[in-house]
Amino acid sequence: MRQVRPDLLAVTLHGPEVAHRAALATVRTMLGADRDLSRFMLSARRITWLAPLARRMRGVKPPRYPTLWEACVNAVVFQQLSVVAASAITARLVASLSAPIRLERERLYSFPSPAVFMAARDRPLLALGLSAGKLATLRRAADAIASGRLDASALALLPSEEAARALQGVKGIGPWSAALILLRGFGRLDVFPAADTSVARNLALVGGARGIRATLDALGPDRGMLYYHLLLARLGSIGDLGRASS
Repeated sequence: MRQVRPDLLAVTLHGPEVAHRAALATVRTMLGADRDLSRFMLSARRITWLAPLARRMRGVKPPRYPTLWEACVNAVVFQQLSVVAASAITARLVASLSAPIRLERERLYSFPSPAVFMAARDRPLLALGLSAGKLATLRRAADAIASGRLDASALALLPSEEAARALQGVKGIGPWSAALILLRGFGRLDVFPAADTSVARNLALVGGARGIRATLDALGPDRGMLYYHLLLARLGSIGDLGRASS
C-alpha cells in the first residue's frame, strides 16, 4: 500500500484474482476509508482544546481490526500497558504462532486463529510477555468465539450497550476492553474507552483534562474519534506515529 496523494491510496494485491474483490473490501473496512467524518470535524471545531488537534490530524480515518478475535487479543494485551510494550508482545505472539509468508523482500505473518491459540501451551505464551491473567482471558475469549457463544455477526446487530454487555460475559473483559473491542473491531464510534489511566495522561498532554464528560457529550455519536486523536497525539509526542496502525 502506498499513499499516492493526500486523498488517494494505492493498494497492490497478491494471490488469486478471484479473492481480490473481497480482499480490497477488507482493506477498505480496516482503513475506515469510507467513513464520513464531517460531523466529527464540525463538533471538534467547537471545542477549544480539540480544534487545533483535529486540524493537525485532518484526514485521519478510524481503522479497525478485520476480525473479532484480533480485536479481542489486542484489547486484552493492551490492558494497563504502554503502546510500545503491548505492541511488542502482540508482535511476538503472532510471529510465534504463525509460519512466515515471504512476499518479495518482506516476511509477513498471518494472525493466528482462536483454534491455533487454544492449541498452544501455556509456558511459551507466558514467555512472550503475557501475564497469567491475560492468558486465561484470551483462552476464554478464544473458546467463546470458536464455540459461537461470541459471534461477530450477532454482535454487529446489537446496540453498542448490549454488545458491550455480551463481550463482558467473558471473564477478564471489562468495560474498557469491551469499548475498545467495539471501537477497534466494529468501528463503533459511539463508544469511548474512558476508564483508562492512559486516556487521562493523553488528555493532559493536549490540554483537555478538564471537562471530558462535556467533550464526550458534545461529540455525541462520533466520540470514538477522540480516542484516535489522543493516541496520535501521544505517539506524535514521542516521535512514533508509525505505531498508530498497530
